[in-house]
Amino acid sequence: MIPDDRLEQIVQRFQFLEAKMNEGASGDEIASLGREYSELRPVVEQIAAYRQLSEDLAEAQEMLADPDMRALAEEELPLLRARFPDAERALQLTLLPKDAADSRPAMIEIRPGTGGEEAALFAGDLLRMYQRHAETNGWRFDIIEENQTELGGIKEVVAHVKGEGVFARLKYESGVHRVQRVPTTESGGRIHTSAATVAVLPEAEDVDVEIASGDLRIDTMRSSGAGGQHVNTTDSAVRITHLPTGLVVTSSEKSQHRNREIAMQVLKARLFDLERQRVDDARSADRKSQVGSGDRSERIRTYNFPQGRMTDHRINLTLYKLDQVMAGDLDETINALTADAQARQLAEME
Repeated sequence: MIPDDRLEQIVQRFQFLEAKMNEGASGDEIASLGREYSELRPVVEQIAAYRQLSEDLAEAQEMLADPDMRALAEEELPLLRARFPDAERALQLTLLPKDAADSRPAMIEIRPGTGGEEAALFAGDLLRMYQRHAETNGWRFDIIEENQTELGGIKEVVAHVKGEGVFARLKYESGVHRVQRVPTTESGGRIHTSAATVAVLPEAEDVDVEIASGDLRIDTMRSSGAGGQHVNTTDSAVRITHLPTGLVVTSSEKSQHRNREIAMQVLKARLFDLERQRVDDARSADRKSQVGSGDRSERIRTYNFPQGRMTDHRINLTLYKLDQVMAGDLDETINALTADAQARQLAEME
């Protein structure tokens, strides 16, 4: 049973926000109030539905004492009682602590792990999978740094994804992805196992990360392009080293000014993620690193092409629709991972 005083506090807060917004607040204040109001609205709606069902149950119980209404009450009570567990669980889910970063855009970093050129090609496949998933959801997907191999694989890629609830949907993609297939580079038809790492970081805002100028070393160097008229013509690439943590970020677009912006954006996201990990570690000593070393034994998911299946090892989910998954159909997997995370949160609260 959910304490009613807790529910009443939420409703009163929602009513206060509504009144403040109707009074007419300033620009910054109205934006802050609007965000909290939007977050609380579905919770308050669920509270109303839960309370209405509780009242209906109580009324039906009282009707049992009335001979004229007893038959109707005996008919309604089983139906109302059957609905109550689902209503209570739905309310509990809306009351779960929210990750403040869930509504933010995300940075996706993909790198090949074990497997040589085949791992680099698979990293490219993962990039296209996320691009297609973003297109399906109407998200904006911008590649801000990409380093390719001669065969079209990916040595490293960093992308910025913007849209509604991006980080909430993509954060479970972080980890080592393993592939089992016959590589295009294999002439003997043997199945190889390779891996690529994916890191999904919430975009950092200026208030999240404070970086002192003395903590940075900024180096410029010549871009290493794919050849042609632009190769090695200007010292436009930028490398930023965050001295306290040793984090190194590079960007090698043609504009040095743009490279500084990109590198700082990625650096802030990584520093923000480090702080989030530190907080998580304080709560849970057994939290594992989200990326790992890239070794295929540290996998979260396996893509088996000969059998046409994808298996997520964290929740023992296997889908025999690998073609659709690689084409960006990730909703079933992401929904299952989200439900599992919510179930774990509920268990901890209980």
